[in-house]
Amino acid sequence: MNKRALWGNLWFALQETMPVCHALLQDPHFFSWLLRVDAELAGETRAGGCACGGVLHRADYPRKPRGCPPERYADFARRFSFCCSDCRRRTTSMSVRFLGRRVYLALLVVLGSARHAGQNPGAARLSATLAIPLRTLERWRQWWKDQFPLSTLWQASGARFMPPVTERFPTRLLECFVGDAAEAMGHLLVFLTPITVRPSALRGGR
Repeated sequence: MNKRALWGNLWFALQETMPVCHALLQDPHFFSWLLRVDAELAGETRAGGCACGGVLHRADYPRKPRGCPPERYADFARRFSFCCSDCRRRTTSMSVRFLGRRVYLALLVVLGSARHAGQNPGAARLSATLAIPLRTLERWRQWWKDQFPLSTLWQASGARFMPPVTERFPTRLLECFVGDAAEAMGHLLVFLTPITVRPSALRGGR
């Protein structure tokens, strides 16, 4: 199956199982927004310079983003990053497009994890439709269940959510953000940006 056909099946399946995501997966404006936010985050990182006082120069990481619409692939084939002109230290900016080093787009990690709820026929259908191995969906689910609640981000920010979110990540977390599907997902992806880089890359961690 070619990428365009796969992407069409992707949003169709999620339309059936998660109606609010239908518009997101077709909306070129949302993907443009993701790229624009990442560009702004990269600009802020570059303006801040290196911890040693050196100037940061662009040195992007090539990516092969899975789950990306074919027409946007070129825009998502690089992760914004920088290299110091003096100490040569790498500094990678936070991202709403990529969730750390995962090869799938952050959007897909959230959507796939929100839908996947363990070993059941629905999870198997989702795995087949998205062309994401069931073991990958399960690994994401376990990460949200076991590791995300222990992250520095959640330990520092979790208490701000009312009512408290203590289970069913990221579904319950997504429900906490107001607005339509694009706005809620956008807010969540922005909220998650601190965990898209190593703690040492954050200004407060230097």
